[in-house]
Amino acid sequence: MSGILDRFAVTDQVAIVTGAGRGLGAATAVALAEAGADVLISARTERQLDVVAEQVRATGRRCLVVAADLSDLDAVAGLAQAAYDEFGRLDTVVNNVGGTFPTEFLKTSNDFLNEAFSFNVTTAHALTRAAVPLMLQSAPDAQKSVVTISSMMGRTADRGFIAYGTAKAALAHWTRMAAQDLAPRIRVNGIYVGSIMTSALEFVAGQPAMMDQLESKTPLGRVGEPEDIAAAVLYLSSRAGQYVTGKLLEVDGGIQQPTLDLGFPDVGA
Repeated sequence: MSGILDRFAVTDQVAIVTGAGRGLGAATAVALAEAGADVLISARTERQLDVVAEQVRATGRRCLVVAADLSDLDAVAGLAQAAYDEFGRLDTVVNNVGGTFPTEFLKTSNDFLNEAFSFNVTTAHALTRAAVPLMLQSAPDAQKSVVTISSMMGRTADRGFIAYGTAKAALAHWTRMAAQDLAPRIRVNGIYVGSIMTSALEFVAGQPAMMDQLESKTPLGRVGEPEDIAAAVLYLSSRAGQYVTGKLLEVDGGIQQPTLDLGFPDVGA
């Protein structure tokens, strides 16, 4: 009889993690490897990926590095076949790549909004759509998993995030819709990520007043660590989360409102 910790193992499974050169993607790739998976990691910068690959291989698992511009939908879709060709199966897809810069409303062009949607939503759809047939023919009795990385800004609202927040909200609803389409063989879940100490917060980390604002508005009193998100991805990817689909976990320190005022002025001020 297996114990509860066995449910968190993904031994000999294969995962794809996008945006894995640093931050949340890197931590997630290493976490999945520590739990027993072989991993394909992809991002734009090969040098960063090589560092993560060393950490994955140090766990005893295999790692395939694919440096690519993941805004290229053909490139991101091609990751599914690359993983299958290298490892012979595909079990988990972590759609982590995404993001866009905060911008004032009147400076948010139509093209900027479209690019934000494509980079955060269409990339996830392209990769998952390519992965599904390969997942279904891999160990057909095993349940598969897709995890998307959304943001707390996809469920709250603040100035400057019209493109980013709208795209992340769309990604969250894409997650719910895809879960219905792909059940019961493939579970699809996501994470509403709060403020996590990655390179995106490096500037804020150097500004005591801004860091105090982040921490004081977060009920748990601190920003998160990449491993906080990686642990949630592992839960959703493993048998531990086998009865969860179409859900968005809020891994955000308990926040119910935005935690950082970027100081955008009133329109017309």
